[in-house]
Amino acid sequence: MKNYLLILAFICTYYPTLSQIDYKEIQSEKLGSTRQLKIQLPRNYDENPEKSYPIIIVFDGDYLFEPVAGNVDYYSYWEEMPQVIVVGINQDRSREDDTYYEDVNFFPADTGVDFFEFIGMELMPYLDKNYRTTNFRVAVGHDLTANFMNFYLMKDPVLFQGYISLSPDLSGKMEERITSRLSVIEQKLFYYLATGTDDISVLRDPILELNSKIKQIDNESLQYNFDNFQGATHYSLVGRAIPKALEKMFSIYRPISKKDYNDVILKSDAPYDYLVDKYDTIETLFGLIDPIRVNDYIAISTALEKKEDWEALEELGKLARKQYPDTMLGNYYIALSLEMLGEPKKAMRAYQNAFLLEEVSYITKDLMLEKSDKIKEDFGY
Repeated sequence: MKNYLLILAFICTYYPTLSQIDYKEIQSEKLGSTRQLKIQLPRNYDENPEKSYPIIIVFDGDYLFEPVAGNVDYYSYWEEMPQVIVVGINQDRSREDDTYYEDVNFFPADTGVDFFEFIGMELMPYLDKNYRTTNFRVAVGHDLTANFMNFYLMKDPVLFQGYISLSPDLSGKMEERITSRLSVIEQKLFYYLATGTDDISVLRDPILELNSKIKQIDNESLQYNFDNFQGATHYSLVGRAIPKALEKMFSIYRPISKKDYNDVILKSDAPYDYLVDKYDTIETLFGLIDPIRVNDYIAISTALEKKEDWEALEELGKLARKQYPDTMLGNYYIALSLEMLGEPKKAMRAYQNAFLLEEVSYITKDLMLEKSDKIKEDFGY
C-alpha cells in the first residue's frame, strides 16, 4: 500500500511537466458530422498563459498522430525545435472520402471539397479560438493525405507554411502544380518530401520525378529537403522521415552548436548581428518571442572577445541586461567592454554592481570581485 501511494504521489507531482493530450470532437457543418481530434499541448502549457505556439496538423491522425507527437515532445524537450501544438485528425473510416478529387481536372470534388473547407474554415478557426496559436502551421500526411494537403499550397495565402509529405500518392498534374507553385511563392515556405528504396513503385517513381523538378527551383523563399531512405518500405519510411523533417524544418531554432560557432560565427565579421538576426528570424517565421538563450549569449561573447570587438560586446551586454535583468550576464559584458575600451573606473563600478545579482554559468561573484579588485590594484582606486 505504501509503495502504491508513493507511485501515485510521484505521478501527481510530475504529471504537469508532461505533454497533455486532449481528445475532442468538433461538430462540422461542412462534413455534416462530428470529427474526432487528438490534441497534444506542450509541456507546462497551462503554466505559461502568455505564450502562444505554432500548430502541426496531422492528417491520418488515427495512426500518424503518435509518431509525430512523440518526436515533437522529444525534440522540443531538448530545444531542437520549439514547443508546438500537435493536432491529429481521425480519418480511419473517411480518408478516401476526405481526399476525393475528380478525374478530369484533378481538384477536390464532393466530399473532398467538404473536407478541404472543413480544415480551413472550421478546424483552424476552432483551434485559434480555443488554444493559444501563432500563424505558423505545418501539415503532415501519408500517401493519399500527403497528396491532398498540396491543394492548400495552391491557395493564396497558403494555409500551411510547412509541408511534411510522406510518400505521397500524387494525383494527375500534381507534380506540375507543386513545381509551378513553389517556383513563384513569395512567403517563406518549408517543404519536405520522402520516399524509400522499397516504397510502392507506382508511388515512388512520380516522387523521384517530383524531387528532380523541385531541386531545379531557384527561390529563396523555399526551403526544400528530400530523403530517399535505403531499405525503407512505404510504412517504415514514416518513422525515419518524421524526425528528419522536424530537424530540417526547425533548424534555425536550435541553440548555437559547436559547428555553428566554428564554421559560421568565428568566420563572421559581425557575430552580434548573427545572434540578433537568428532570433528575429525565429520571431518572424514561427511567431515566437523568446529571450535569447544564455548559452547563445556565451557563444557570441566568446567570439567577440576573440575578435576583440568590444563595442559589439557592450551592445550584447545591454541586450542581455534587458532580457536577464536579475543576472550578472549583461553587467559583466558591459564591464568587460568598458575595461578593454580604456574606461577602468566605469568598468570597476559595473563589476561591483553585478556583484549583487544572480550568478549565471561561469560568471560568478568571485569573478566579479576578482575583476574589480584587479582594477583597484592596477589603477590605485
